[in-house]
Amino acid sequence: MAIGGLIGLLDDIAALAKLSAASLDDVSAAAGRATAKAAGVVVDDTAVTPQYLQGVTAERELSIVKQIALGSIRNKLIFILPVALLLNHFLAALLPIILMVGGTYLAFEGAEKVWHKLSGKHDDDKPAVEKGPEAEKEIVSGAIRTDLILSAEIMVIALATVSHQGFWSQMASLVVVAFFITILVYGVVAEV
Repeated sequence: MAIGGLIGLLDDIAALAKLSAASLDDVSAAAGRATAKAAGVVVDDTAVTPQYLQGVTAERELSIVKQIALGSIRNKLIFILPVALLLNHFLAALLPIILMVGGTYLAFEGAEKVWHKLSGKHDDDKPAVEKGPEAEKEIVSGAIRTDLILSAEIMVIALATVSHQGFWSQMASLVVVAFFITILVYGVVAEV
């Protein structure tokens, strides 16, 4: 009788393992689809980040990229993910509005930089290395602020792709997207 119970237990464990593997496959497939949908914003994020490294010495670049990448992960996991999941559950109609507000902010920021160049007004064109450690902190905080908007866009687009799934699958998929996108964006920037 004991051997029959053991075989039954092993059979249950095997069934649970198959179910877990299927769930992981679903999460990874959903994360892949979500990442593909957010590819346009990912390209923007990758294109924006190198500007923060202008005027920084080569030996400080990787340190700054690392700080920005850690800030990006914090943005995605601590701020954006919980808010997006709660909004998706309770006020899903606000998610497209968030995308429009984020896009408007990014357009304003881009127009402001173009106007700054065209107007000939330059605040301080000294390289960051000559300005000291405070300038480096400003560079990192500015990059993390911009990343917050771009990351929110990425995560909301990714959430729209997986919104048909259950809460835990959505959360798992978005965590995978958060890490994958951050590694992709800041890995490319660090490599260049």
